[in-house]
Amino acid sequence: MTAATPEGRYHAPAAHFGVLALASSLGVPQDALATAHLYDVDPAQVRRLGYRRYHRAESSTTCTDLAARAGRAALDRAQLKTEDVDFLIVATGSSIPDYLNWDLSTAVAHQLGMLSTPTLLLNQGCAAAVLGFQQIAGLFATRPNLSTILMIAADRVPEEHTNRMRGNLESDGAAAVVLRRDHPSLRWIVTEQLTDARYADFFRLEYGGGAVPTAPDGASNRGLDPAHRVHLYFRDDPEGLLEFSRAVDTRVLDVLQGACKRAGLTVGEVSRLILLNDNQPSMRAIAKLVGIPLERTNAALSATIGHIGGADPLVCLNFYRSRGHLQTGEIIAMAGMSSGMHWFCTLLEV
Repeated sequence: MTAATPEGRYHAPAAHFGVLALASSLGVPQDALATAHLYDVDPAQVRRLGYRRYHRAESSTTCTDLAARAGRAALDRAQLKTEDVDFLIVATGSSIPDYLNWDLSTAVAHQLGMLSTPTLLLNQGCAAAVLGFQQIAGLFATRPNLSTILMIAADRVPEEHTNRMRGNLESDGAAAVVLRRDHPSLRWIVTEQLTDARYADFFRLEYGGGAVPTAPDGASNRGLDPAHRVHLYFRDDPEGLLEFSRAVDTRVLDVLQGACKRAGLTVGEVSRLILLNDNQPSMRAIAKLVGIPLERTNAALSATIGHIGGADPLVCLNFYRSRGHLQTGEIIAMAGMSSGMHWFCTLLEV
């Protein structure tokens, strides 16, 4: 039988660790409406989706650079040196890395001066960072010599391949979190995941990989509609498309309920829901479905930050913590959906 925590609020997690420090590194702020024409997008669409601002990295700034900046800032906040870090995890949802046949995690380690620190690269779309907490739990549970782990989530839009405004408004940035064994603040409780591999090809980029290395004349990834494969898959199944559209939101609730059940909590005990930085209609729909006030989600932040892949929850968590918005004892859920298709949730206690 699972033991209870001393507080008696939830079942004891498999490993005991908390957040020692957080930091973010974002691209240059851009006005969404004023720059919509650069991406051949109607400003009315941007207005309807509720985005006001996004962040775009300078052309000379790579995803590696953004990750290293966030990592340094988090270590500074924690008053730690690089040699104090026992393990480095880098999480990214970017489908186009800085280079091919190359490891982003060791590239970031090199920039940070962690030349012999073990690293792990997580590349699971927008789910990577939130699911990273269960990998960290496994490391702490199986390696008693580990005390401090640095996880960095970073994404940079490859504009040669994708249109950052075609769909959700995508930003460039990174967030880093220093996790310490037995640390009492922002303690990890549980991580839950749902996967539906029927939709594995949804939202993929068509050209540049091993299957189709080069695009045909006149074609490019940038010209693809992100929803094209979804409609192609359901072209003869309108009921299936409707079911999938509902599942996009309802499975966020399902995975949140699953996480709460494993922890011995109820959804009603969750006081703050941090989703991916989605458009405003989508965030309103999920908040209503979950039964949490919109102001207890990151909807307002989403409109001014933009979608930074898997870094979204950590960027928002850093904002709330640094501004004193979090109350001791409250339960925070970081949840969402990722290409793949995955639905994911991690619960933390402040």
